[in-house]
This record gives sequence, C-alpha cells and structure tokens, in this order.
Amino acid sequence: MADVATLSLSSPTNSTSAATSAAIPMQLCSFLQPETPKTPEIPPSTMRLWRPQAQRNLRNQWSKLSSSRHQWHPSSSSGRTHATSLVNSYLSHRYMDAMDLGVLSDMPNIRKKACSKLLKQMELQRDRLLTSYKAMVAVVIDMTNLSKSMRCFLKTTSGSAIQQFSKFSENNDDTGDGGGAPVFTFLSISAHEMLAEELVEMFKQELVLKRLLVVELLASSCPEKEQSNQLCWEDELYHGEADDLNMCNLYSKDTAEAFHPKISGWKSKTSNVESEKNPNHDVLQVYLTTWLAEVNIDTFRVEEIFVTVEEELRTSFS
Repeated sequence: MADVATLSLSSPTNSTSAATSAAIPMQLCSFLQPETPKTPEIPPSTMRLWRPQAQRNLRNQWSKLSSSRHQWHPSSSSGRTHATSLVNSYLSHRYMDAMDLGVLSDMPNIRKKACSKLLKQMELQRDRLLTSYKAMVAVVIDMTNLSKSMRCFLKTTSGSAIQQFSKFSENNDDTGDGGGAPVFTFLSISAHEMLAEELVEMFKQELVLKRLLVVELLASSCPEKEQSNQLCWEDELYHGEADDLNMCNLYSKDTAEAFHPKISGWKSKTSNVESEKNPNHDVLQVYLTTWLAEVNIDTFRVEEIFVTVEEELRTSFS
C-alpha cells in the first residue's frame, strides 16, 4: 500500500501571466465604480477633513487584509500536513490485517499493539486538523470584518469643536463614502468595497470546501465503535462553529447548517452532502490533492487586486 505522504503533490501554476501596468487603467476604474444612490451634498470644508481620514482608514484596512491573507497559508499548509498524517495512519490501521510484516510476524500481539498506537496517533492528528481548520475560520472572520470597515463616518456626538470621524454611522444621512468621490485618485469607497468583497469571497468559498474535506476525514477516521454516531455535515465541528460561520455569512439559520460547498464556476447537481462510506486510498488521495489545490482561490486575481490597491493607495503591503 503506497504511503500517501510519499506521493508527489505539486502546487498548480497559473498558465496565464500579465504584466502589471504602472498606473491603473482608466477602463478598469470605470468598471469598478458602482452606481451609488444620491447622497446629501457634502460641504467642501467637511470633504477636506474627511478625505485624509478616509485615506488613513483604507490604508489600515487593506494592510490588515494583506496580513490576513498571508495568515491563511500557514493554517492551510498545517491542515494539509495533519490531513496527510491522518490519512496515512487510517490506511495503515485499516489494512493492518492484510499487511506482510515479514520477520515481525512472529512477535506476540504485534498487529494489536500497532493498531492501538495508530488509533492514538489518529486521535492526535484529528485534533490537530481541527485546530488548523479553526485557525482558517478565524482568518476568514477577520477578513470579513475588515471588508465591511472601509467607510469613514462623521461623528456627530463628540461635543468637540474639532471635526471627528468614526467607522460607525451615527447619522442615517451619512453614507460614509464621501458622496461617492474618489478617496485617492480614481476609486471610491464603494469600489474598494467591491474589490475587498471579491477577495474575501474566494477565501469564504475555499473555507466551506475545506470544511467538507475536514468532515470527510474526521468521519472516515472515526473508530469503528463510534461509527453509529458518525460526524455529518450538519454537525458542529467544534463548540461555537455555527456562530463563527454565521459571522462570515456561511451559515443558514433556516436549515441550521453551514452553506453547502461549491467550486467557482461549477454548479453541483445535488443539494445534499453525503459522506463517503469507507473511502479507499484513491478517494483519500483526491481529498488531499483538492486541499492542496485551493481551487476557489484565484492566486493571480488576488495578486492583481492587491497591485491595483497598492497603486491607488500609493503604498506597498510587502
């Protein structure tokens, strides 16, 4: 039986490459500008005070988004490592009776002792895999909150003679976007929000797909005596997971379960998520390859978004 850890899993490369321009193309800026409802005209004096505050806030939020997306990769990588170890232990335990142990065959209870140790390893690896998944959930929660914190509102209750601003609205007439005016050169607050939403959506969909893989790996590696209570899609993987997924808009209160996974550009033919019964080596290999591929995260597009933002903000996040 081939050890899954020895199989070569190479990261996919993007076949498309494009040179980044020194300035943001005008047609791109036009495309990014969404139609916004008319807002009360902002006095020039207030606008002069609002713009520096809005610029500072955008730099902060995008800088934090850049940090968050870099935090995703070590969590995803450690998760793949633990998943691979779990699969190897599971397969070794499953096929122990059929293994040729060679000169070790004459040792008393060798198979029983090996199976006992493998079960302990699987329990440890299951916990570690779940810890990595929780770390990825935390990253997506952070990214979701940051993408919703790009507006800059006028403070109306400060009681100070100095104009102050906040990330929270205190006035229904204040949209926090400067009336749709460009914050730096071309892009409005709404345009920045569109880019951030596109970015975060990739990681949200990848998180749900990885949740499916975690459920399958935890369920398949569950000891036989616990098979009657096998983990399923509707279950919480850890205490408070439903609340965490709800913060990312990835949880349906109507069905009391996480939204079903999907792959960008592909429509599932079923609305049910059913676990594979006793997946074999090939199926588990597909799971690990899918984890590595991160099919919902378009790496080229992610870099393109940050290049666009860096040029607009006249800063670098590296």
